[in-house]
Amino acid sequence: MKAIAYTQHGLPIDDPLALVELDFPEPMPGPHDILVEVRAVSVNPVDTKVRRGTQVSEPRVLGWDAAGIVRAVGSEVSLFQPGDDVFYAGDITRPGSYSQLHLVDERIVGHKPVSLGFAQAAALPLTSITAWELLFDRLGVAEGGGQGETLLIVGAAGGVGSMLTQLARKLTGMTVIGTASRPETQHWVRELGAHHVIDHGRPLTEELQRIGVNQVEMVASLTHTDRHYAYLVEALKPQGRLALIDDPERLDALPLKRKSLSLHWELMFTRAMFQTTDMIRQHKLLERVAALIDEGVLRTTMAEHFGSIDVDNIRRAHALIESGRSRGKVVLEGF
Repeated sequence: MKAIAYTQHGLPIDDPLALVELDFPEPMPGPHDILVEVRAVSVNPVDTKVRRGTQVSEPRVLGWDAAGIVRAVGSEVSLFQPGDDVFYAGDITRPGSYSQLHLVDERIVGHKPVSLGFAQAAALPLTSITAWELLFDRLGVAEGGGQGETLLIVGAAGGVGSMLTQLARKLTGMTVIGTASRPETQHWVRELGAHHVIDHGRPLTEELQRIGVNQVEMVASLTHTDRHYAYLVEALKPQGRLALIDDPERLDALPLKRKSLSLHWELMFTRAMFQTTDMIRQHKLLERVAALIDEGVLRTTMAEHFGSIDVDNIRRAHALIESGRSRGKVVLEGF
């Protein structure tokens, strides 16, 4: 089968060897695995981070978002059968989804939304899981709750931010403030439902005051946490909650003490990586997201379609992600 991999870490994306197309043997499902014919993928910042920063001794296939059709199932699979349309974000410890055929544990897979094509669906899994777990599991907001509280989302125009903005606006009673720095990304965040949009290119506390907000109960910091950290601590009310997903070089928790602020990390790969007993919650989560999409409550965050799944198009997608100027999700469809 055809797949796209990297064989040497740290190469700039314009290097012809940064990503290469290779042939691999067709994989065989384990007991809990389904074998998926991949129809579409989307590109996430984690794809570029792994390519740049993780050493390899053999070719490694990237990609942690996919939509496709089940072609075979393992001996203990009970949730899917051949012919099912599925979408999922996969497991960072296993080969990725830039491949014609892909193995994934059924417990982290959902049935594709009926109302979406494969490309639109491929934009959703990783960011939906991340946003859902951050909001409901890590920050502890109850569905339908949060009345009278405010959530500040730093980086609301990105993939995770695009889903988190929708979830917070549609499924809670919170006031949602998103940050974005360009007119087109600010418009995107407003379209997704944010009550207010402020510019993270300026001091966040000044931007909050500009819209009449002094402090907030919760912050979801999705990008450049180290750059904004002092402002976020200042912006949070005493006993507030700070959640983050990015990788600051260092994070000093001591400034949180004075206000009794709590710190919450979200990594959507944790459940699959450690085979946690509640791993199947990601299956249930994706099933719920699919239903909300089909009901018209949520919308796909696909922003750009880069064409077929090949080396050149994936290289273009990596370059856009690395530029820091993307909005929503970049998808590719068909080999």
